[in-house]
Amino acid sequence: MSFSLPKVYPLTDVGLSGLTHAEQVRRLASGGATLIQLRDKTSGARVFLESAKAAFRVAKECGVKLIINDRADIAAAVGADGVHLGQDDLPVGSARELLGAKAIIGLSTHSLSQAEAAIRLGIDYLAFGPVFSSGTKDDTAPEVGLDGLKAVRSRIGEFPLVAIGGITVDRALDVLQAGANSVAVISALLRNPHEIAAQTARLLHTVSQR
Repeated sequence: MSFSLPKVYPLTDVGLSGLTHAEQVRRLASGGATLIQLRDKTSGARVFLESAKAAFRVAKECGVKLIINDRADIAAAVGADGVHLGQDDLPVGSARELLGAKAIIGLSTHSLSQAEAAIRLGIDYLAFGPVFSSGTKDDTAPEVGLDGLKAVRSRIGEFPLVAIGGITVDRALDVLQAGANSVAVISALLRNPHEIAAQTARLLHTVSQR
């Protein structure tokens, strides 16, 4: 499929923001986000499904694409634009069969060998990190730093690359200059729920300078 990554790729987090996924999508979209990932590591499948349905309705109203973290079945059930898979999630081939050729499929990678293998799997983008230490996951791999990001870029050529992990507004330009096409951001946008739209707009303005 033809897919272009935006420079800013926000992820939702109910625990961090204190807001529903739907409200986070609305505020992120208000700030200018065009691709948003629903990430929920704590809710059960039924709760996440209902939250995803509500968020998808908001996403369609706002004209943004919605990706579901981990759960290809929920992505299929709500008609989301795609799924983002981890190394231990449903295999990419199975997710593609479930979601179809037009779905956006991303895959998290944490090493050069994983990244090199990922680009042969039929995904639309790969995520690499954590670039910096992150407080939003308990099971993160060791941080790769900007040098690690540069190394993976040299190995994968022009393949679409999302950097994730501890990326702030102030660090975003450095991350993009190190080779990422897009920065996946959680805490920097969500830690103050009243400022989500403003922080998103600020980050978009910052990365537009590159």
